[in-house]
Amino acid sequence: MRHKRLFPFCLCITLLAMGACGSKTSTLDADEALDYCARQVERALEALQPRDYTMMPRNILAGDTLEGWRCREAIPQEWCSGFWPGVLWMAYDHTGDEALRTEAERYTASLAYMASRPAYDHDLGFIIINSFLKGYELTGDAHYREVALRAADTLATLCNPTVGTMLSWPRHVGDYGGHNTIMDNMINLELLFWAAENGGGSHLRDLAVAHAETTMQHHFRPDGSCYHVAVYDTLTGDFIKGVTHQGYSDESMWSRGQAWAIYGYTMVYRFTRDERFLNHACKVTDCYLQRLAATSDDNIPLWDMDDPRGTAAPKDASAAAIVASALIELAGYVEEADAQRYRTHAEHMLADLSTPYYQCGESGVAFLRHATGHHPAGSEIDASIIYADYYYIEALLRMKKLQK
Repeated sequence: MRHKRLFPFCLCITLLAMGACGSKTSTLDADEALDYCARQVERALEALQPRDYTMMPRNILAGDTLEGWRCREAIPQEWCSGFWPGVLWMAYDHTGDEALRTEAERYTASLAYMASRPAYDHDLGFIIINSFLKGYELTGDAHYREVALRAADTLATLCNPTVGTMLSWPRHVGDYGGHNTIMDNMINLELLFWAAENGGGSHLRDLAVAHAETTMQHHFRPDGSCYHVAVYDTLTGDFIKGVTHQGYSDESMWSRGQAWAIYGYTMVYRFTRDERFLNHACKVTDCYLQRLAATSDDNIPLWDMDDPRGTAAPKDASAAAIVASALIELAGYVEEADAQRYRTHAEHMLADLSTPYYQCGESGVAFLRHATGHHPAGSEIDASIIYADYYYIEALLRMKKLQK
């Protein structure tokens, strides 16, 4: 058996004593990097004047001369709406600064209405997890719990029991010729699992488990790499095909898609303790790490590991941040040799992200640059993107617990 602990985030004394966080090639100081993030948040807030709490930071594009973030309105169609409140909550967690808590509360409050309206798509999970669940985790505010529970019920309406997964993009059913489920959707299962454990119906857990099982069966190639989109017959539930939307090709390894798989199945194991999901998390992780070593000149992946330009292709700092955060948690569930290996990889990823090449520093108010959003559409290439910052600070907070 791989697993050896039954609690998340690997905080036991045995784990801390192993020394993987002090590897020879890494100089990461999580506290120092978190202090940098807090300074950047303060600078970003200063630039967001006059402050409109319905406008959420989204990106800073290559070549921008803006003083702050490009913002988008917090509406259901804007899937990144929850990341900025989440960044504020985590900055508050690190600093204890009540002014940051106030800002987090105000930005979070602007999203509450989404929990009670029909689901636009699966991204309702991202929006609520990153804002209301982060807030509830830190404050215990009963209102946040109520909003998250309502949102879980709304999200569940997208589940098709015949297929066994949640519909990702209702607006694209005609484009793909059936029920579409994207790998990103694995992250949204956290809202269903959490709700089932916090006063929601047990059916929410059943829906989440079915989604994870069906995705595991159809969304992956034999080597553990994943398709971005799996298409199913809406009426029969039969799997039709695997394709891409944001990757280089249908058969390529889109780095952020693989990152979602790593993070998603690690989280599913946290809630289920089902050995199948842990083994799958390790399989997709090892596939990513092997391909990363073969295609990248550092610990940050190309946007797609099959881009024929090789190291001349754009990087994706967001994928690295997502994987680093997931690896720290995954290390808490596996045997010691794998635990040390995963922690070491995570630290190297974070150390690279914390260098002047990837950090914005004084040149911008984001944490990171060199992320890639939607390369085939020519959108957000080599940019600062809010979700890269979100998973970077989350990973640093997790690493800080280990280093302490």
